[in-house]
Amino acid sequence: MGQASSTVAVLSRRESNHSHRSKAKSTALISPMQAEEPSDFLSNDGEPDYISDLPDECLSCIFQSLSSGDRKRCSLVCRRWLRIEGQSRQAISQRPIRSASIGDEALEAISFRCRNLTRLKLRSCRDVTDAGMAAFANNCKGLKKLSCGSCTFGAKGMNAILDNCVALEELSVKRLRGITDGAAAEPIGPGLAASSLKTICLKELYNGQCFGPLIIGSKNLRTLKLFRCSGDWDKLLPVIADRVNSMIEIHLERLQVSDVGLAAISNCLDLEILHLVKTPECTDLGLVSVAESCKLLRKLHIDGWKANRIGDDGLIAVAKNCPRLQELVLIGVNPTKNSLEMLASNCQNLERLALCGSDTVGDAEISCIAAKCIALKKLCVKSCPISDHGMEALAGGCPNLVKVKVKKCRGVTYEGADRLKASRESLAVNLDSGEAEHQDASASDGGAQENGFEFPAVPSQISLPPIASSNTGRSTSFKSRLGLLSGRSLVACTLRRWSSGNSSRS
Repeated sequence: MGQASSTVAVLSRRESNHSHRSKAKSTALISPMQAEEPSDFLSNDGEPDYISDLPDECLSCIFQSLSSGDRKRCSLVCRRWLRIEGQSRQAISQRPIRSASIGDEALEAISFRCRNLTRLKLRSCRDVTDAGMAAFANNCKGLKKLSCGSCTFGAKGMNAILDNCVALEELSVKRLRGITDGAAAEPIGPGLAASSLKTICLKELYNGQCFGPLIIGSKNLRTLKLFRCSGDWDKLLPVIADRVNSMIEIHLERLQVSDVGLAAISNCLDLEILHLVKTPECTDLGLVSVAESCKLLRKLHIDGWKANRIGDDGLIAVAKNCPRLQELVLIGVNPTKNSLEMLASNCQNLERLALCGSDTVGDAEISCIAAKCIALKKLCVKSCPISDHGMEALAGGCPNLVKVKVKKCRGVTYEGADRLKASRESLAVNLDSGEAEHQDASASDGGAQENGFEFPAVPSQISLPPIASSNTGRSTSFKSRLGLLSGRSLVACTLRRWSSGNSSRS
């Protein structure tokens, strides 16, 4: 009897403590439940479990420091922990397991339990419709980052996010299958989120231009990335550049854009980063207009796709007008000693340089770089006609050089690389190491290249699916050689088809 009354006293004291905390902390980050559950704990020996006396805010901080698996296990302890764990979640990434995918009900349940979500990532969630996205947007108004790929909801669901999530800062959309094609396509945006958006990334959208109202209405937009989105962007880019003048980073990859679009981009006077990847209609004329206006340019990546439409004239304009240039990546572009010498002389802050698939970059050009690029720290050369003489020039030049990567340059031998290493012990030299091919066309230290200076992809290369491992005893080198031969035959076949197609047209 005495033990029973002691238990009742412990419970009463704890209930009074909970009610006192609920009244005193009206500004808590975690909102209290409407009805407090009577699931307080006692230890096995009848002593109180002091963890249950911790405020909701303390438990929330503890949960946020745990791994995803531990958080899930904690949510199964009791209803209170389930509630706090859900309300303290800020990011959810949903990928379908095999053929299963979450639907509208599951997404709405997630949004109801995790109202403080700031980041959501959806991949191949084909059962989520416009209604599910609208329900999510109504519950998670504090969302800051949304990334969705291969989903089937359309413009109505996207507009629901933009109308309700007023704090949205980053939007990434890839292969959104629910967008209607043609003139019947419903415009997306701008919505209330337009004023807070800083980054918009659109990938592989058949009708990506329906996002035009959103881009134009995002007055504070800093980064715009457009990858493989169909349509004539020369018509939209002038309107975007006229309305949005705060952009500092623009990526254009495999778009229908010409010098008209580049001339529009030149109105972004604060532009610091520009990527032009496989845009064959862009020429020296467009690059000159950008260089003459965007004098703050720090990073320039150009994949000319071996079209020979961007060369010395455009690069000399960059050298004359963009003295702050720190990073230059040229793929399938043929600069000569004239432009490289101008870049080396005028761009005294140039620290990272990549030259890939350039037929005109030989020992003379490498010697010019070695003599002139005082600030250069990382140099990447791939598939260029250089030899050991170019390596010898690097031994006595570029005093700040810390890393050199040379790949598929047949004139460079391992003996030449060893001599360069011996002459500069602090210099890291990587020559045809046999590592897997990197397909990221970036020479920067950020993003996917955070821990190294990797090779951009050469335009003529075609990436093949990895060969499955087996116990047949075949070596890795045999498999890599097999993949290389297959790639060469595939490239040759593709070139033959292109040439036959061009001849038939003419």
